[in-house]
Amino acid sequence: MAFKGQTDYSHKGPRPKTGVLITNLGTPDAPRPAALRCYLKEFLSDPRVVEVPRLIWWFILNLVILPLRSRASAKNYAEVWTEEGSPLLDITQHQAAALQKKMDHVYGKDQIVVACAMRYGNPSIKDVLTDFTAHNVRNIIALPLYPQYCAATNGSTFDAFAKELSQYRWVPEFKFISGYHLHDAYLKAVTWSIQDYIDQNGEPDLILFSYHGIPQRYLEKGDPYYCFCQQTTRLVHARLGLAADKIMTSFQSRFGREAWLSPYTDDTLKSLPAQNIKHVAVICPGFSADCLETIDEIEVENRAYFMEAGGERYDYIPCLNDQPDHIDMMHDLVKDNLPFQFDSPDSQNNKA
Repeated sequence: MAFKGQTDYSHKGPRPKTGVLITNLGTPDAPRPAALRCYLKEFLSDPRVVEVPRLIWWFILNLVILPLRSRASAKNYAEVWTEEGSPLLDITQHQAAALQKKMDHVYGKDQIVVACAMRYGNPSIKDVLTDFTAHNVRNIIALPLYPQYCAATNGSTFDAFAKELSQYRWVPEFKFISGYHLHDAYLKAVTWSIQDYIDQNGEPDLILFSYHGIPQRYLEKGDPYYCFCQQTTRLVHARLGLAADKIMTSFQSRFGREAWLSPYTDDTLKSLPAQNIKHVAVICPGFSADCLETIDEIEVENRAYFMEAGGERYDYIPCLNDQPDHIDMMHDLVKDNLPFQFDSPDSQNNKA
């Protein structure tokens, strides 16, 4: 195996930089069947995502799922695609730009480089790490934007970094933020977004916290994700100070026939009007940016379920996206993991 290395390195070169790489799940390059097939194949081939014997899964994926789902998924993506492209990628790029501006303001320019990457699709983690190397980045902080740790997301992202960095001759200093559901700035930002909604719209009959689901057997094998989601809901609920019956947790986006984490978001929304819950607000605290699963599945599809069942008002509270308090939270997470103390722009300190 040939390791990747810089042959033009000089000890007299400029001071190495720190790179901050924020990541999210991924998106196809275009809302077309061919692009979806490529994206879904990469995503669903990840053993962290689908824990099924590889040979069996290869046949299911390539002979059943990809031929059937690529066209249907392309149609769904076309519904949310904008002039800027994929909402998830567009928002993540705005998050990276806002965080870069924050870092430049706090630490001065040219010390910290902020970029974004997708676990599946483009820009890839591999390509951004290559770009970091070309720009003299020797310290890397990886921030996957999944608050609640899950093997299928945070764990898979770690695998991608490990796979790429294992090929480097000179491995950079590397810190991986594996989750942040207990971080005060995160909980505060989620709480504020709900409180802001209540201030403008009044208190709904119920606020539904909808998280992305995973198979039940992943929980039974030791994945802490379910517990972290429940903990997030409880902590935000306590900060809001609402009555116990005003908050509920559910899980969305189940796939296949096996049992996933429950209760399911769609079934829950269909049942609420019969319980005299006619005004519901839904928030997705596990998503750091609005995407297909929130814009289409929650805001459109599940709205229809609730209203058709007799609901009277359905509101969706957007993700934190590039809101200032979300960017401040990212800064706090990065600050806690910086490899050394940076000088402020006014510092007179000269270091060797």
